[in-house]
Amino acid sequence: MNAQNNEADLLRTVLLANCVFSGLSGIILLFASNPLTELFGLHMPTILIGAGALLLLYAAALLVNARRVTVCQTEASLAVLINIGWVVGSVGLLFVGSLSTVGKWTVTMAANIVLLFAVLQFYAIRRLRREGPTPPNKGPIIGARRDPDNLTRVPKTCPKQK
Repeated sequence: MNAQNNEADLLRTVLLANCVFSGLSGIILLFASNPLTELFGLHMPTILIGAGALLLLYAAALLVNARRVTVCQTEASLAVLINIGWVVGSVGLLFVGSLSTVGKWTVTMAANIVLLFAVLQFYAIRRLRREGPTPPNKGPIIGARRDPDNLTRVPKTCPKQK
């Protein structure tokens, strides 16, 4: 297995882990919004229900990208930006929000996990882009196209869906 496949596998694995974490978080926020509202020191469960629904949509998008033959680097980069936005929003919530101690700890732990996903996804994307063309006959690259010089590249744009 060549380095290009290793990096594509790393990106796919991190996207799937992010998908699982986001999906489980979304399910918990949706179905336990009433007890969590009280535990986190919030007044209404609406914010938790909304966040849970958005997390489920985000998890579905991550799953679709991770299950493609060729992972879309553009969508993976967008996931990095969304994760960074989540971390920035979490920090803002810690300073501005009126959360309980349990709520602050929960937000802090979740933000750290999301930051880890962002860093790992960024690392894998950078490694994929740095690998560049590989010589022929080094094994197949999933979803790669051959160019006239008989070199393979991992596409930076998303493949068209059928």
